[in-house]
Amino acid sequence: QVELVESGGGLVQPGGSLRLSCEYTLFTSEKHAIGWVRRAPGKEQEGVLCISDRHHITTYGDSMSNRFTISRDDAKNTVHLQMKNLTPEDTAVYYCVADKFCYAPTSYLGYKYWGQGTQVTVSS
Repeated sequence: QVELVESGGGLVQPGGSLRLSCEYTLFTSEKHAIGWVRRAPGKEQEGVLCISDRHHITTYGDSMSNRFTISRDDAKNTVHLQMKNLTPEDTAVYYCVADKFCYAPTSYLGYKYWGQGTQVTVSS
């Protein structure tokens, strides 16, 4: 019922910035929250940020919420993740995710819909 296509990943130097985009298609009249989850090699998945249909934002950690911002353009069916001051620890595959709501930081991130993921590599 929801298709997600990410773009904007790539290689960036430490301290640099990158903007990821997620174009979403809803095959339902139900409104959905759109978020980002990342997976790094050897690590558990980690929530990044999520924005509800009412543009309420859920954060999943101070280390990212202080450097990352999420925005949503419903007219263009696009969600952006702006990342700055990137470090090698931010290297991961970033997935755009969707569900009827943003999952709480303390809960399992069981988002129903996932994009194919985009690789972000932070390295000098």
